[in-house]
Amino acid sequence: MIISPEIIEDIKFRNNIETVISSYVNLKRAGSNFNGLCPFHSEKTPSFTVFPATQSFYCFGCGAGGDAITFTMRMENLDYLSAVKLLASRSGISLPEDSNITGKKEVGRQRIIDMNKDAARFFHSMLLDEKIGEPGREYIIDKRGLSMPIIKHFGIGYAPNSFASLHDHLKKLGYSDEEMITGFLCARSKKNNSVFDLFRDRVIFPIFDITGNVIAFGGRRLDGIKELKYLHTNDTPAFKKSKNLYALNFAKNHGSDSMILCEGYMDVIALHASGFENAVATLGTAITPEQARVFSRYTKKVIISYDNDEAGQRAADKAFRNLQDVGIDVRILKSDSTEAKDPDEYIKKHGKDRFLKLLNSSKSKFEFEMDRILLAHNINIMDERVKASKELCNAIAGYPAQVERELYARKVSKLLEVPPESILKDVDSILNKRRKQEKSNEKTEIFRQSSGIGDRVNPESSLNIKANKIEESILGLMLYKPELLKIGIDHLTVDDFVTSLCKRIFDSVSSTFKECGKYDIGYIQGDFTIDEISRIAKMVASRELLTNNNEDELMRLINSLSNEKNKNDIAGYDNILDIIKNKKS
Repeated sequence: MIISPEIIEDIKFRNNIETVISSYVNLKRAGSNFNGLCPFHSEKTPSFTVFPATQSFYCFGCGAGGDAITFTMRMENLDYLSAVKLLASRSGISLPEDSNITGKKEVGRQRIIDMNKDAARFFHSMLLDEKIGEPGREYIIDKRGLSMPIIKHFGIGYAPNSFASLHDHLKKLGYSDEEMITGFLCARSKKNNSVFDLFRDRVIFPIFDITGNVIAFGGRRLDGIKELKYLHTNDTPAFKKSKNLYALNFAKNHGSDSMILCEGYMDVIALHASGFENAVATLGTAITPEQARVFSRYTKKVIISYDNDEAGQRAADKAFRNLQDVGIDVRILKSDSTEAKDPDEYIKKHGKDRFLKLLNSSKSKFEFEMDRILLAHNINIMDERVKASKELCNAIAGYPAQVERELYARKVSKLLEVPPESILKDVDSILNKRRKQEKSNEKTEIFRQSSGIGDRVNPESSLNIKANKIEESILGLMLYKPELLKIGIDHLTVDDFVTSLCKRIFDSVSSTFKECGKYDIGYIQGDFTIDEISRIAKMVASRELLTNNNEDELMRLINSLSNEKNKNDIAGYDNILDIIKNKKS
C-alpha cells in the first residue's frame, strides 16, 4: 500500500520544516527565510537556507536539500519510509501497517534493529555459557580484567567458533537469510551458496544509537592473528559507520562540558569502569566530519586520547581539524608514561587519579604541534632552527583568528629568539599563498559545475549544458509556483526533456499531479535517491532567488528548450549516450 498524499501532507503540516530543522540547527531569520550553519558539511559562514514558503531547505555549499522528510533522512540516517514513520510518530499520526513507499520488499531499519537485539542477546548468552563462552571470558575477564557488571552494562558477548550458530538461532526466530545478510550478520558462500556467520570466535561489542537500540556490532578475533583483528558491521539500513560513536548513548548524559575521544572499545570501557563516563570512540576508522558534527550536538570540548604511536598521532591530527571545524574546543592528552600506550594500560599501571591529572593538563592543538616540531629539530643548530621556524609558521597560519595567530607568534618568537613581527610576516606570506590557491580552486570548481563535469547525480548534463540548464529552470519554476504546474504539463511531454534525470522528474511530477490534482515533493521521494531529491530542491531554490517567476517566463523557457533541442542532432546525442552506457557496462 502506498502512503496517500493526504497523509504525507498531514505529516508535513504537523512537522513544520522550521521547527524540525531548528531542533538540530541554530537558525537566524534572513528576510522571509532562515539561515544557519549546514549540519551536513563543515562551514564557518552559513550557506544553509530554510524556505518556509515552500517548506524546503537547501545548502548552497554542499548541495543538500529537500523537505522535512529529506532532512530527517539525512540527520537520522534513515530510509524514506523510516523517516516518514518517525515524523508521523512525533506528530501523533497513525500509518497503515503495511505501508510501503517503493512497492519493493526491502529490509527496513526497524527490522534490522529487532534482529540486532536478538543477536546481541544470543552473543551475550554465549559469553555466559560455561563451556561455549570460555574463550571469550578468558580474554574479557582474565586478560582485560572487566567485571561482570561492566560486561552486562555494555552488553558484551561472544560469537562461537561455529559456521552458522547465529544464523540457525535467528532462523528459528523467523528472520530470513536476506535479512541477516542485509544486517551484516551473515554472508552467502560463493562456493556452495550456503549462509554463514560473519562473526566467529570473536568477543562482541554491541553498538547502540543514542536511544539505546542495537544498530551494529564490533568483534575482536581471539585466534591471535592480527589480520582483520577487528570486524565491524558495514553500513546497513540501521547503521552508518561515519555518523555514529561507540558509547555515545551513555556519554551523552555525562559529557556536556567535555568528552574523551578514544581509539577503541576497550579504552572506552576501561574509562567508564573507572568513572570517566564521558568517553566515546570512533568505529574502526579516523573521525569523520559527520562524527565531529555529532560531537558538537552534545559537548563543548573534546579531549583526544589516542595511542602514542605514529598512527595514533596522525589520527589525532585529523581529529583536531575535523573537531575544530565545527567549533569545538579541542585538547590532546599526552601520556607521561612510557609503559602505557593507551588509556586502558595507563589506568591499570598508574590509577585513575593520575589519569585525571593527565586529563586536566591536556594541551591545545598548537601546543601539541609546537612540541612535536621542537622535538624533531635541534633549535641550537641554526639550520634546524630555520626549519622549525618554517613549520611553526605553517602551523600558526592554520588558525583563522588573528588574535590566536598573534599570541602563538609571540610564543614562538621567545622560543626561537626571533622578533614576533618576523614570525607574523612569514605567516602572512603563507596565508596570501593559500588564499590565491583557494581562489584558483574556486574558479576551477565553478567551471566544473557549470560544464557538468563530474556531475554524479545527472551525468548527462555535460552533453548538452545549455539545454540541461533550461530544463532544470523549467522544472524549478513549475515546482516553485504550483499554479504553473498544469500549464507546464499541458505544454510539455517527457520527450521534450534532454537528460534522463529531468525526464524522470517531469514524468513523476506530471503523473502525481494528474492523479492527485496537486503536487508536493514529499509525494515522490520514494522514486528518487536522496541526492536526486537534493537536485530537485536546488532547482526550486534557484527560482526562489529570482523575481520573474510567472507564466510568461515559463513559456519563454519552454520555447528556449525546444529551440535548443532543434539545434542539436538528436541521433548524435543518443549515440553519445549509447557510448557512455557501453563504457559503463
